This record gives sequence, C-alpha cells and structure tokens, in this order.
Amino acid sequence: MLDHLRRWPLLALLLVPGVAPAGNFVPPEVQFSLQHLKSEEKARAAQALGPLEDLPRYQVQLEVDPKTRKVKGHLRVELFVRTRPLDAVHLRVTPNAFDPRVELSEVKVDGQPVKPERPEDGLYRLPLASPVAPGGSVVVDLDLEARVPRAQPGSTSLLGSLGASGGGGDYGAFAAMDDFMSLVGVVPLVPPLDTSGNPWAGPSGVGDLALYEPSNVLANVTVPSGWKVFATGVPMGELPQKDGRIRYTFAAGAVRDFPVFASRGYQSATTTVNGVTVESHFAARDTAVGKRVLKYASDVLTEFERRLGPLPFKYFRVVEAPLSGGAGGMEFPGLVTVGTSLYRAAADPNSVLQDVPGMGQMQQLLESMGGDAAPLGQLGKSLERTLEFTVAHEVAHQYFAGLVGSDPIHMPVVDETLAQYAALLYMEWKYGRPVAERMREETLVGSYHLFRLSGGKDAPADRPTSEFDDSMQYGALVYGKAPLLHHASRKLVGDEAFFKALRSYVDAYRFKWTCGDCFTRELAKASPSKARELEQLRVRWWQEAHGDEDLGKPNMGAMLGAGMNGEALDPETLKLMEELLPGLMKGMEE
Repeated sequence: MLDHLRRWPLLALLLVPGVAPAGNFVPPEVQFSLQHLKSEEKARAAQALGPLEDLPRYQVQLEVDPKTRKVKGHLRVELFVRTRPLDAVHLRVTPNAFDPRVELSEVKVDGQPVKPERPEDGLYRLPLASPVAPGGSVVVDLDLEARVPRAQPGSTSLLGSLGASGGGGDYGAFAAMDDFMSLVGVVPLVPPLDTSGNPWAGPSGVGDLALYEPSNVLANVTVPSGWKVFATGVPMGELPQKDGRIRYTFAAGAVRDFPVFASRGYQSATTTVNGVTVESHFAARDTAVGKRVLKYASDVLTEFERRLGPLPFKYFRVVEAPLSGGAGGMEFPGLVTVGTSLYRAAADPNSVLQDVPGMGQMQQLLESMGGDAAPLGQLGKSLERTLEFTVAHEVAHQYFAGLVGSDPIHMPVVDETLAQYAALLYMEWKYGRPVAERMREETLVGSYHLFRLSGGKDAPADRPTSEFDDSMQYGALVYGKAPLLHHASRKLVGDEAFFKALRSYVDAYRFKWTCGDCFTRELAKASPSKARELEQLRVRWWQEAHGDEDLGKPNMGAMLGAGMNGEALDPETLKLMEELLPGLMKGMEE
C-alpha cells in the first residue's frame, strides 16, 4: 500500500544546488525547508522558536488524479516534545469537518501500528504506548486517500459565489473543477494544544479553517502532464516520471500551514520585491486581471515590508481559485488565493448582474436614478478597488496571523481586524486619506449597514466562529465593525504612537502566538496616558454591541450617497430599495 511513496527520494534532492552544509548537523530535509526563509530571518525565527531543526517536520507524498478527483499519498510527521509529556498525537484533517472526505490508513507511531481514535469530525487522536518526556520525539507514518468534491455551481461569478455553500462551510477550500483542484487540508497537521493539553477547536463552517505551530515541510506532489502544482515554499524542481506525469517538489520552513493546489491551463507572471519572488498564477482567460493582481500584490508587499517589517519568506504566491460562500480570498503562509469571481467581475462588471433574483428590479431603479448616464458606470471602478483591497487584505494576513500567530477559530477578531485595517492603511498610503475614507465607508461601515438593512442584528464580535449565526453576520461584525476599533484607537493616540505600536507588535510576536489584548497593550506602551481609554475602546468595539451608535443607524440613502447624477434619492425610491434588499440578499443565498 503506497510502499513506493514511503521511500523519500533524498538522493535526488541532495543533488539540488544551493544547500550549504551546516556547522552542527542539521538533517538534509530541514536544510531544504530552511531555504524558504530569508537568511536574516533564520536567526530571528530561531530566537523566537528555538533550534529550527526541532520544529515539527512533515514529509509529504501526494499523487493527484484530477480525472477521478482522487488523491492518495503518504505522510511522515516527526515531533519533538518540548515542554510537557506527550501521551497522544492529534492530527487535524479539515475537509473531514464537513464530510468524510479523507481516509487515513496504515497508521503507525514509532513503527508500531495504532488504531486512530476520532473524538470529533476532522480530528484524530493517536494514543502513545507510554508518555514521551520533554526532550524525546515521536514519529508518525500514515497513508491517506481522498475524494475531492466538485466545486459548487456559481463559484466563478461574484454574486453566484455568495450563494454557493462551498460544500459545507469550507468556502471551496477542498473542491475540484475540470481545470483546478483546491486541496487545502488534505495534509493532516498537528493542531496546537491549549493550556490543558487539548487541541484547538477546528473549523465551524464560518470563518477560517485552522492554524498550526511553525513547522518544516518537504513535499512531493505528482500530477498528470499538463497540470501544475502550487504550494507554499521554495520550488525544488519539476521531475518527469516514467509514466508521463510530473512530480513537483516544495520545501517550506517555519510555516503555520501547507496548502496544495493543482491547475491546468494556468498562466503566471512574476516580479521581485526586496528579495521576495512574487508570483501571480491565473486562468488564461483572466490574464489581464492576473497581471494587475501581481502589481497590487507587489505594491502591498512593498508598503508592508517598509512599515511592518520584512516578510520572512523568499517566495510569495497569489493563486486564482474558484472560492465560494462569499469568500474573496484565503490566506496561508507564503501563499494566498483570490476568488475567480473577483477576477471575472473586474474584467466584466456587467456579469455581476446576471441571474440574481431581484436584480432586475434593482437595476431599473438604478437606471431611473441615472438618467442618460450609464446607471452602473462606477461599478467597474468599485470592483477594481474591491479586487485591490482584497489582495491587500490577504497580503496583510502574511503578518496577521501568518507571522504573528493567533487562534482563528476561538479569536478571529485578532487577525481579521488587523488584516482588514492594514488593507485600509495600504489604500491610504497609496492613494491618500480621501480614498481610504471612502473605502472605510463603503467596505467596512457599508458592510455593517447592509447587514442591518437586510434584517441582521448587532452583537459582540469577539467570540468563536461557532457562535456566529452565519457568514453574513460574521462578515458584518468581524470584517465590518470590529476593525474600526483600530481606527478609533488611532484617533485616540495619534498616528505616531499608533504606527510605533503596530510595528512593535509585529516585532514582539514575530513567529510567536499573540493574545486578544496584546495589540492594545502595545498601544498602551506607546501612549501610557491612554491605557485605560484604549482598553475601554477594545471592550466597546469587540465585546459589546454599539454598532448603530458608533457607525450610525443604517440608511440606504447614506449608503448610496445620492443618485448616479448627484441628485438626492426621493423617499419613495429609498423605501422601495429598502424593501427589495432583504429579498435580494435572500435570493443570493439560495
């Protein structure tokens, strides 16, 4: 059973140039993984994490068959016990949180067969024969086989993707189309443990899927000829196989996740930012937008490296992916995806209006507002801004929580709000405050107001993803309202103290785990006289419900500003649009 996959082709890898021998012995697979880090970042990572050769090690072998949508492979995990005795190894397989999509077999711990326990969907517990004391190690070997579900219909159109469920709440992270396979979560990974020794909670169907301890990964992924593989890490080569398939090899160091994607017919564009190779990968029909995405990603990374500190990795990839459930993108260390729906909408704004229940009536209203002018003349510009803002948000996730780690399931506000506000800051740095203010009103405040107008109720934002009613409430509170805590804090302490604290926060928690009020503490260090008020703001914006008071009561006229030619909307039109909105939103979800 996959015996041929278990023999790692180490000799072939050792022939790859550029791996310098270590002064102290470091296993070759770790040396390959650490090539992913910039030279100066290796020392910073070691200072935060300890010896980098002691990080969890994953050796991954995958064979992907797009025709049958099947994946099979072998995984070896080597864990070094550091702080307290270990009596079991936990493995999280996020696709199984929604359906039994990945099957594990031939599981062994230190060479001895083990029957995995399954305390919950997507989580496996491998009991140890006896606890392993700090300083010891554990090796897990297993085979895996997966069947990837078809992507939800409509995932390539903007409004259609809002209604696509993504196959049970994973936003299309584990899904296949004819020319694209998203295999997020197919590699079982060891979840962090809480203070009681229990693994962190897994995905709830709302929000992100998981985040892990910084680890070293060496992976081979074999696909049919004509297909390409995208993953986190340094590309170690493409090796043709005797049967005509191609084996792609990646090495990743100190990463908190390891996503895998495969595509056919994709094109690429590449540039360099401060020693980071930035790649954009996209479907051939989306070439023009894909090249703009590369420009946006490089612009964002340039700003963030200057103001937040260097990205630790030598490679950063943006991959177009058919996401669903309203997701504009997904973040992973060294790689992000941006939804195909955004590429297509930016290329053809009129496509947004197709086949959406209630949109015909809405369009008639917009036409009546616009007179002779094109009723949706600004839609293209708005969609392009949304595309750039989404890229900025995903790049910001390289810092929050890719570099500054946080629990995305238990405390999603920690990383999501900083990623959202950092994207807003990027718009300010690039285009000026007036543009950033419009984006703040449209994207953050507007998201909250749209939720309220559609019948949603305000609530605290600082809670686990499982406690939100649905993705719309989650988006309005975590992406819309909660990030504005940082705007209020910035107003309170001033720009100098705010940006000093933001940089010190990244530096202090680089490669580490942060906490719910850690950024507030950094702000208090930069502005000690405001410490009490800063904490009060955090409680108000995150733990209480003052959205209507702080952001203004939702009003359709305020959201639209005025008619397309600048005239005020008459009360009858506003009333009709407010009546249409709940039905329109319901139609988008069906």
